[in-house]
Amino acid sequence: MGGAGRRRGGAARALLPLLLSLPLLLLLRAAGPGPPEEVTCGHGNGGCQHSCEDTAAGPECSCHPQSELHVDGRSCPERLDTALEVTEGSATSVADGDKRVKRRLLMETCAVGNGGCNRTCKDTATGVRCSCPVGFTLQPDGKTCRDVDECQTRNGGCDHVCRNTAGSFDCSCRKGFKLLTDEKSCQDVDECSLERTCDHSCINRPGSFACACNAGYTLYGFTHCGDTDECSVHNGGCQQVCVNTVGGYECQCLSGHTLHWNGKDCVEAEGAVAAGASPRVSLQCTRSAGGDRCSLSCRSGIHLSSGLQEAYSVTCGSSSPPRSKQRESAGSASGDVASVRTSVTFKLNGGICSLKKAEPFPEGLRPAPPEEHSSVKESFRYANLTCSSRKQVPGAPGRPSAPEDVFVTVEFELETNQKEVTASCDLSCVIKRTERRLRKATRTLRKAAQREQFHLQLVGMDLQVAKRSPGTAGPQAESCAVGQGRVGSQCVSCRAGTYYDGAQERCILCPDGTFQNEEGQITCEPCPRPENPGVQKTPEAWNVSECGGLCQPGEYSADGFAPCQLCALGTFQPEAGRTSCLPCGGGLPTKRLGATSFQDCETRVQCSPGHFYTTTHRCVRCPAGTYQPEFGKNSCVSCPGNTTTDFDGATNLTQCKNRRCGGELGDFTGYIESPNYPGNYPANAECTWVINPPPKRRILVVVPEIFLPIEDDCGDFLVMRKTASRGSATTYETCQTYERPIAFTSRSRRLWIQFKSNEGNSAKGFQVPYVTYDDARGGGRT
Repeated sequence: MGGAGRRRGGAARALLPLLLSLPLLLLLRAAGPGPPEEVTCGHGNGGCQHSCEDTAAGPECSCHPQSELHVDGRSCPERLDTALEVTEGSATSVADGDKRVKRRLLMETCAVGNGGCNRTCKDTATGVRCSCPVGFTLQPDGKTCRDVDECQTRNGGCDHVCRNTAGSFDCSCRKGFKLLTDEKSCQDVDECSLERTCDHSCINRPGSFACACNAGYTLYGFTHCGDTDECSVHNGGCQQVCVNTVGGYECQCLSGHTLHWNGKDCVEAEGAVAAGASPRVSLQCTRSAGGDRCSLSCRSGIHLSSGLQEAYSVTCGSSSPPRSKQRESAGSASGDVASVRTSVTFKLNGGICSLKKAEPFPEGLRPAPPEEHSSVKESFRYANLTCSSRKQVPGAPGRPSAPEDVFVTVEFELETNQKEVTASCDLSCVIKRTERRLRKATRTLRKAAQREQFHLQLVGMDLQVAKRSPGTAGPQAESCAVGQGRVGSQCVSCRAGTYYDGAQERCILCPDGTFQNEEGQITCEPCPRPENPGVQKTPEAWNVSECGGLCQPGEYSADGFAPCQLCALGTFQPEAGRTSCLPCGGGLPTKRLGATSFQDCETRVQCSPGHFYTTTHRCVRCPAGTYQPEFGKNSCVSCPGNTTTDFDGATNLTQCKNRRCGGELGDFTGYIESPNYPGNYPANAECTWVINPPPKRRILVVVPEIFLPIEDDCGDFLVMRKTASRGSATTYETCQTYERPIAFTSRSRRLWIQFKSNEGNSAKGFQVPYVTYDDARGGGRT
């Protein structure tokens, strides 16, 4: 298969700048023949026999002395009156005159063989004179022109690459740079300024860029971020229940146990209700002249996480462990605690996510002071607030939403317990009453939020959740978001070991006896304290292990503090501050006391990458959707997000691929993308797109580059044609790699596009943009 396409002029070329400003579009030229070439003395001496001079009217011929210009305006025959030369006292014979005429006729002229000149010839009184155009030099023979290699002198003035051409030279830039208008200088391309470069964070580098993911996500396919399933390896370190969440995970305990301070071990609960279950979040809405005003207050257990640009989430408190459905038998569950969960999502038109200090409410919106004016007053054990813009969700299929659509979701969890149960209302009845109260609260909250009368109160700071775009207002000095400090002109998240102080509006060190192991937080966590605490560490503790007195990896104790014991033979512990050690399994011993990893267990065979060790003392291939890059492991790592592997036995993260066909199809612009782009596409993929523009519009496609392995005998291919029928008009078809861009208009008004891959080799694939344009010829669809 080979490339095929047809270029059209007019409206198609006018739309080229819309296609991501690709440099290749500057190379397109108008179709059809150009104007006739201008005749000058530099081309065949202008047709003159002797001398030629360029004038505004064209070449003008003249003749040497003793010759006269012929009526044709070009030839120079010798004048008849000079055939015989008369001298004083004698006369030259006719025969001698004939010899002189023949000698003159044999004289070199530009009209004969260009006078022997390699390039430009000019007749002079003394004969022909050769010259060379710019970019060439005349050789010692006076006739030959040789190309000047400008690249030999200071690289031709080029910043990067100089390529000599006949009579000239070309400058080009290395990948990741663009050529400036002086056609010599190269400037770095800031890929981070383009849309869809990275899912989360983008770091521009000279000639390149790198993507980074937020905590709890794993980078795949070079630019994409997928949720990390921490629970897939050693149950996330949790002693009992591990629950994976988007961007994190939680350890939870079974009934009768509470979570240890290390967040992973479980200890027996003292009393009927576990400590720490008291409400930590409150929602209060108060009536005012302009409507209800709501505030969500969080006193402890606060966690901030930034997601995509202009997006964030705030978590307050801790969610209860998942329970089996007990609605029908809840009344008989004496002493049980029921959790009621609800969520509300609202849209703010023309807004942006903005977790910043709130502006004071207008006087007319201030609530009346008496408490009886409260319309909603609820306390929760857990709340999660997420703000995001639909347009910035990476890889969202279909057409993007309008950029002004901002969505805020608040999830609540409220506990009911046995104290609320009466003879006339059992636990099931209490739950239903609670759900009715929550529905009323969420309705009030939605109305307040849509009027920008919903604030978030965290550790004494009154914060706005989202705000409407300023529109055309003049430039304003933007403040940094909560959890960020200003470094020069940049807003930077507070680093681990520090927290954001709202009063000082800057990042400060965690005080003694506290720690913070994440960036961008507004509090520091208290260090766990044993019954007899020792000396606490200095400020800026960035990890719980910095607090001091913890059992180290390979050790354990009843509370995770010293005095500690070494892990017994046959067990290991990779973390600090734990209350137990993990068994090797299968009766395997360890090489020594105090083992810190499974590799210290004396297995009967050492498993290679792509395999894991089982308690039956065998190495088993990692199942599809998981991988293992190391030797001697007893588990495999789950692929991030929605990715999976082509086959079992995967050995590295690059084998995790997203199988979703990428792209966004719009009436006027759009693009298609191979699965997992710019990472290698998966095996046995099949994608179909249909571009069906509005009436009287045609499709202009740009293929900047495409990577398909030709070694597979065209097992992987991309085809564009009118319909799925093989006999329909084909616009483009290829099964190999092309790194030079191509642009073309479709042969039909509608495009059916298909990409297929087999089980052979894989490659980067493609991202192909397109635009539609008005067809001046009109007419119906073909």
